[in-house]
Amino acid sequence: MHHLQLRIILLCAIIVAFCACKEDKVSSNPAMQLTFSKDVVSFDTVFTSLGSATLQFVVYNKNANALIISRIWQDVGADFKVNIDGEADLSKATDWQLRGGDSLIVFVKVNIDPTSQNNPLFIRDNLNFAVNGNVQSVELQAYGQNVHLIKTPKRLTVRDNYIFTADRPYLIYDTFAVSSYLAFDAGARLYFHNEAVILAYGDVQAKGTLEQPVILQGDRIDNLYDSVPYAFVAGMWGGFYCIDAESSAAKTYALDYINILSANVGLFCVSDKKDNLPQLTLTNCRIHNHAVYGLVLQNVNAYVANCELSNAAAYCLYLSGGKHNFVHNTIASYFNATDVRIQSTPRQDVAAVYINNVSKNNIPTNTSFRNCIVSGVRRNNLLVATPLPQYYEDTIANNFLKADSLHVSNAINNIYWQEKDTAVFCNTYYKYKEYVYYDFQLDSLSPARGIGDSLTALSVPLDRLGKPRIRFNNGDTIRPDAGCYQYQ
Repeated sequence: MHHLQLRIILLCAIIVAFCACKEDKVSSNPAMQLTFSKDVVSFDTVFTSLGSATLQFVVYNKNANALIISRIWQDVGADFKVNIDGEADLSKATDWQLRGGDSLIVFVKVNIDPTSQNNPLFIRDNLNFAVNGNVQSVELQAYGQNVHLIKTPKRLTVRDNYIFTADRPYLIYDTFAVSSYLAFDAGARLYFHNEAVILAYGDVQAKGTLEQPVILQGDRIDNLYDSVPYAFVAGMWGGFYCIDAESSAAKTYALDYINILSANVGLFCVSDKKDNLPQLTLTNCRIHNHAVYGLVLQNVNAYVANCELSNAAAYCLYLSGGKHNFVHNTIASYFNATDVRIQSTPRQDVAAVYINNVSKNNIPTNTSFRNCIVSGVRRNNLLVATPLPQYYEDTIANNFLKADSLHVSNAINNIYWQEKDTAVFCNTYYKYKEYVYYDFQLDSLSPARGIGDSLTALSVPLDRLGKPRIRFNNGDTIRPDAGCYQYQ
């Protein structure tokens, strides 16, 4: 037995030595080449004055024998910075021996010098590898975009009045506080660094359009994983706060076609007053994918129409104090319903909508819903906390509600649905492998189709995407769909 073990050990040693010799034997055959995990390393838009994330690719020698990489270099070498297995100085990357079956990891970053251009510019370079008289290349490419940079050493910027324009994006590092008038032109794009917020203490106006919405999102526009962009990750910035402190004049917030995406809190409107409340008009907006709340109104009067309020870890909509009129909105709570964990906070087991009419700190809450959808992963997604439900007089009518039946006055003509697998929307699940994201337009078999009140729909004749709600068939009016999207 002892001799057999020695023979096995000797045989293994011979095999290892043979393989090692084969791997270390250098081939000069021009037919033997390197293999790359990527032919092109491509960065999405990179803001000037802000470096990119790091991408990587692998260089393989899939041949049996070793190869000598005589030289590694870039054609330009100005914008892309390369690190190869810890070596950042490519002038030292000469006569690099890569054994048979071995590999190198290449890390790439890009920094783009500021330019005066408002439109994105395309930059490219080649990273070249010379082996056995041949040159093989991996293309490096990126789009660069100049920005309005809002950044101070104390991370606080204060303005009396401010207008965000559409000439180029804004990169906001700070708590950005506006004491008087704040406006957003159509097409304005705001990118916020981690924990950056907007604080509006005066009137606010957003003039977005269907073709040129106002967009507020985080500044990470690269990928968390290869197929998961950071744009899909909640909590990438702080949020948008409208604050009405004690004053004589009531504030006005008029927001049209504004998309508030992937913050901690989407839109938080709060007033300390008990009368002369601020007025919010929110139309054609999308408040989506937030790590805590979507839309919060406290002591604020509001008219909300044609809006999508979707995917918050807590409430998509929280109301406490004020008179609120919701018409043709889609409120959908499917936060982190996905086959890959991308959110840092789990979904809380709360309803999509919570109407708080029992708070001692706020005035009474009166909220009406007409032609809306309230749905989510829970069985009950609409809660009305009120001391005397029979005296809650605001109308909740012609809605699709994935909720328990409401025992409040004027809750009429609603469709209550609690089945788990009912196809209300096109997609309520993020399938990252198939690149299929949430889509809260209506499924062809959705029970929310054709249940809306036609007279109510006259006040918002076009849906959020500009499609007509009011339709006719042989002179008869076809009832509109509930929610902000009309099925076509």
